[in-house]
Amino acid sequence: MLIVSNWKAYVEKLDKAKALLAAAKRAAGKGGHELVLAPPAPFLGLLTGVRTKVRFASQDLSLSTGGAHTGEVTAAAVVGAGASYAIIGHSERRAAGETDEQVLEKVRHAIAHKLTPIVCIGERERDEDAQYLKFVREQIGAVYAPLSPKERLQVVIAYEPVWAIGKAAADAITSTDLAEMIAYIRKVLADYIPGKGNQKVRIIYGGSVEPGNIRMLAGGSGVDGFLIGHASVDVPTYSALVKALS
Repeated sequence: MLIVSNWKAYVEKLDKAKALLAAAKRAAGKGGHELVLAPPAPFLGLLTGVRTKVRFASQDLSLSTGGAHTGEVTAAAVVGAGASYAIIGHSERRAAGETDEQVLEKVRHAIAHKLTPIVCIGERERDEDAQYLKFVREQIGAVYAPLSPKERLQVVIAYEPVWAIGKAAADAITSTDLAEMIAYIRKVLADYIPGKGNQKVRIIYGGSVEPGNIRMLAGGSGVDGFLIGHASVDVPTYSALVKALS
């Protein structure tokens, strides 16, 4: 499974970042999982210099390709710092005003620089008329429709329902509901990747993933991995998460 740890801005000290990397190094290779760490940008280059099986991601990408753009972190800079993935369209970025058009542009920047884009999608809430399914379909289409057939296979989808974020394991999404959404996303992908090709696209899940529910969510849901936030920035909790899947 693909296990992506999004540290967000929880990790502010290098010592803690190094401790989390050490935990990931110990867990790497166990159970056949691919472990990816997404540290704050200032730590990215400091951590990637260590030879390890752990891989790295940026938490976002700039819309620019370089030049007079103070404070921006470009795809080329991210690659130069040692990352191989980029999280794009996270719900927190979308809540700050990021549009589908901007998400697409960032995906194109990532692919052009041989970064694997992890594109976050997910409804804000669920309604009785299932309009949230239309919302998810539109988010997928906004990215996939303009891409070439080859580019579509390079995208990782992170299903991240906003309503499920920040809850206790007992109150988060169920394995049954997750399985239904994974099946629905596959059905939408079939519009852009016909035949069995869409099975090659990895779909991971994010939203209140903890040691107490990660095995349940993985079992029978068809999910290919997880995007984990706050639970991935505590060494014992992170180790327990990976162990639970192994």
